[in-house]
Amino acid sequence: MELSLLINKFNIKGRLVSLRPFGNGNINDTYLAIYRNTFTETQVILQRVNRNVFPEPEIVMSNMHEITKHCHEKLEDDADKGRDDRVWQMPRIIKAKDSKDYVRDDNGEVWRVITRIMSAKAFDVAQGPEHAMECGAALGHFHYLISDMDPGLIKDPLPGFHIASGYLSKYDETLDNTTAKELLHSSMEARRLEKFISERRDLALCLEKAEKSGELKKRMFHGDPKVNNIMIDDVTGKGTAMIDLDTVSPGLIHVDFGDALRSICNPAGEEEGDLAKVVFDEDLCTAFCKGYMREAGSFLTAADREYLFDSIRLLPFELGLRFFQDYLAGNVYFKTRQPEQNLNRARVQFRLCESIEARERSIRSVLNRL
Repeated sequence: MELSLLINKFNIKGRLVSLRPFGNGNINDTYLAIYRNTFTETQVILQRVNRNVFPEPEIVMSNMHEITKHCHEKLEDDADKGRDDRVWQMPRIIKAKDSKDYVRDDNGEVWRVITRIMSAKAFDVAQGPEHAMECGAALGHFHYLISDMDPGLIKDPLPGFHIASGYLSKYDETLDNTTAKELLHSSMEARRLEKFISERRDLALCLEKAEKSGELKKRMFHGDPKVNNIMIDDVTGKGTAMIDLDTVSPGLIHVDFGDALRSICNPAGEEEGDLAKVVFDEDLCTAFCKGYMREAGSFLTAADREYLFDSIRLLPFELGLRFFQDYLAGNVYFKTRQPEQNLNRARVQFRLCESIEARERSIRSVLNRL
């Protein structure tokens, strides 16, 4: 079905004047549609929900319906009370003409239309401490918005996602494979990474143990709080929205907190070949934490705060574990351009983990002051 005919099945006012590919996301096919009438212009996002990543796209759309409904109501209530120092935004689902939240095409693919966050943009890397602080504020505010949602309303779109014990079990299974044994036998660096994991196995379980004991409470988390999913207002420079809500799931907010800092505080990036350049940036960390606590501090418990450092250390370890497991399995999950790429990605994440460990006292001091 032609995209112009497909988008015509949604309830959008005006005449379609442009429909073109948009953004650089790796998951969903995304297009920007522009509609105009005599007086106004409307810009919306058309997306195909990728069934290779989300086998049940209907669950993704049901979740998005519940999440946006809850958050929009809370945003309106807070605006009426004059609670915020800015206008917080969130995408809105555009209904199809049959009143559903999506349209299914002739091939059974699920398509949706959501509003575009206007006069704002996202960045691929942290632009400095001020930007990091606004990223922290945006994530903290998003956590505040969903902090009182009933996790039972949301179905997990990606079972096992960010469950470190599951990744560890998969790694253990891989170690028994012939390919893994050959790679470990032939590479001193691979054996070093195996030792690194062996010395920190308990680290992988720290958050899950705390949840099981009742210290930490399962709420909701975003699942992919990278920098380019945080919209910054073009005019004010303030964080204004979290986008890409497909991975929002019941779980621990610590996963988001640690993952955001993992990406923001490593300016060298995930593909750096010179490990000497991989250093956890404490200035960016401090700024992010200030912004986050300003928005999320009201609902965090003492136990929540106690485990924040553990999450900062855990998430690079978890990603490094996943990269290394995939390398030992023959590079079957993450896309690679050369055979050693996942090995190097693991090296980067583990070096970042070491850098965080070396700064534990300083990072904990920052967290305790906020």
